[in-house]
Amino acid sequence: MIEHRKWHWLVMAGALVTLAIIATGTGAISIPASEIIAGIQGSGDPATVSIVRHLRLPRVLLAALVGAGLGMSGGALQGTLRNGLAEPYLLGVSGGAAVGAVTALALNATGNGIVAIAAFIGAATAVLLALLVARAAGAIGRGDPRTLLMAGVVIGAFANAVIMIALANAPPNTIRGALWWMMGSVADGSWSAIGWLSVYVFLGGGALLYWAREVDILALGDEAAAGLGIDVEAATRRMYLLAALLAASTVAAAGLIGFVGLIVPHIARAAGIRHHRPLLFAAALIGATLVIAADLVARTVRPPGELPLGAVTAVLGVPFFLAQLRRVR
Repeated sequence: MIEHRKWHWLVMAGALVTLAIIATGTGAISIPASEIIAGIQGSGDPATVSIVRHLRLPRVLLAALVGAGLGMSGGALQGTLRNGLAEPYLLGVSGGAAVGAVTALALNATGNGIVAIAAFIGAATAVLLALLVARAAGAIGRGDPRTLLMAGVVIGAFANAVIMIALANAPPNTIRGALWWMMGSVADGSWSAIGWLSVYVFLGGGALLYWAREVDILALGDEAAAGLGIDVEAATRRMYLLAALLAASTVAAAGLIGFVGLIVPHIARAAGIRHHRPLLFAAALIGATLVIAADLVARTVRPPGELPLGAVTAVLGVPFFLAQLRRVR
């Protein structure tokens, strides 16, 4: 069993590294793997070095961080809610983060740190509103998972309406830029964005890994968790906020990218991973690979144009969601 699990870890890590190399070398100018390594080191043809260091590698790394954050956020939410359909986008967390980020941009607060903080405030507010709506509908404790999922969809729709109102009187260029950002993109990946996003992902993801044992216990149910000495309300609130932090940081960095947090934990479970500490780590690897692959498709399927990254993940995610919904029924 241990060797079997090691084999899965090697496959996940190998797929991530291989796809990252392919994505870095693919574009209008193809770059072999040997030249990619030389470009990273700063040697070789100056044009190749510039393309690798300033264009493609930052984009690939940003996509990897976004995927890792969304994957871990989705895994934590699914475990805490005991609902395989839960994920940041469907629960309104990403929509709330988008409201915070758009509000910051509308106020000309364009600094990466400020936008990320505003996105987190919006995400945390969305989590709170979803819980309040679920409890108002008659759910008890942490709320019925199906009711909470419906509440998240309502909060997400409300968030979209708020964004449209905020952009109603904005200049045309601002509207076009905001709409493209809302559809998700890592095209503007930069080393500064990678730097601050990595802080959020490593801190938030590290905290989730630290408290992952609580998610295992919460997955047993409220009464069982309380019987094992877990403060259910405090543990649940902590997981929600950490998941919101990860989702908000990805929204601030790359816009709305949905369904990654839905798909990735199911792939990890299909590999035989059940406990949430290894599951969250696997979700980070698989999520990074998935977003890199989706971005590669987005920028190569219709050159020289580029598809919105969020649209590509939605094309994958919506059929997956419907299949899981039918399976749940």
